[in-house]
Amino acid sequence: MAGLTRARIPVPAQPVQPSRPIRPEPLSARTGTWAQTSPTGRTLLIAVLLTGLTTFMFLPLLAVRLTAQGIPAGRTGFLVGLLAFSGQGFSLVSGLSVDRFGARRIMTAGFVLRTAGYLLLGLGLGDTTRPVPLVAGIVTIGVGGSLLGLSIKTLLVTQPGIEARAMLALRSTFVNIGVVVGPALGALAYPFGFRLILSACVLSHVVLGGCLLLRPIEDNVARPRPAAAAPASAGRSRPGQTPPGRTPAAEPVARPWARRHWATFFLLGIAYWAIYSQLNVVLPITAQRMTGSATAISVVFTVNGALVVLLQYTLLRHVFRRTTARTLLVIGFLAFACAYAALVPQAGWYSLLAFVLPVTVAEMLIGPSLDEQAVEAASARRTGLALGTMSMAGACGSLVGAGLGGCLLEAPGGGAAVWLVIIALSLAAAACCCLLPHASARQAA
Repeated sequence: MAGLTRARIPVPAQPVQPSRPIRPEPLSARTGTWAQTSPTGRTLLIAVLLTGLTTFMFLPLLAVRLTAQGIPAGRTGFLVGLLAFSGQGFSLVSGLSVDRFGARRIMTAGFVLRTAGYLLLGLGLGDTTRPVPLVAGIVTIGVGGSLLGLSIKTLLVTQPGIEARAMLALRSTFVNIGVVVGPALGALAYPFGFRLILSACVLSHVVLGGCLLLRPIEDNVARPRPAAAAPASAGRSRPGQTPPGRTPAAEPVARPWARRHWATFFLLGIAYWAIYSQLNVVLPITAQRMTGSATAISVVFTVNGALVVLLQYTLLRHVFRRTTARTLLVIGFLAFACAYAALVPQAGWYSLLAFVLPVTVAEMLIGPSLDEQAVEAASARRTGLALGTMSMAGACGSLVGAGLGGCLLEAPGGGAAVWLVIIALSLAAAACCCLLPHASARQAA
């Protein structure tokens, strides 16, 4: 994700090496990905930031508002889960739609549906005896969020001249600013009424949607992208192809993966989200048991979000800039194993604080690396489908992980059993990463 790719120029008396292309020092190495990003790309990143802020203003308080309306806890849990599932579960269709109709059109549809969903949710909360508007609003918000998030992500990773790794890291930083700041803004606004929060969500989506519709956006989804690895013939120009080193269009296009590689990759996505989902299911309960404090999990989330905002871009863009995505996945899953191993002793705050750093490292490395691998492994016209497939893996993994985590926690000796199962799953996933095709290390400077 961090620079222009230039094809290797063959030298007489030396064989052309297919492993990695020679890359000049990119502009982004000197001025940063933000400075290199086009004005449209910056607008999209600001949209990511503001929609993230409003989303996390309302999302943590949705369950509080529903229970305050007298809705039973079981139904509240179902409605909150429906919101997450309707977003991630629709992602495969969203990806296909982006590839078929274009990211700009799908982004517009996402803004419209998301805005309509907030309005329906406000209507449903006004009269909980009529569940149809409430359920329709939640589903519409989820589906609209899927269309909006996937289309913007696709537009960002296809920005010309910027590798997917740098852009995904920058996007993740903007998202996590919303994760950290949004709940605080929501807590400040909640005493004035939940409708104020919903109004802020509607206003932000209307304004951002209007601004992006008025701005001309070039859809680069079907264009060749800077690739992680050049094919064996990358050093030679082909008929109808501009000679290497002249224009970005001459950059080699990544060769699509075989189906067996995609199957392994999809399973790794499920494993990641199954492990990550424990932060929302098992960890809050365990944190309260270990520390005796109901706010312990809030400390974990706050430190986690702050570390991601401060470190993720630097980690991926500079520290691991020459490391392959496959290696980053291995490191990430091993970090997951270390994080959950810290919880085995059940040492109160010591275990909890020792857990935060490695689990944050795992989150910072695995999530963007999965998306990067998906983008690079898919054909140029299937970027949306590739990202949608990974979101679908997230839906499956979250659903399975949440269910199994809760069952293991209720079993006899559940605490230690949960962590041991997660550690074993993390180690198995790290080993499975070695089954992925070996892409050459990036030469971003």
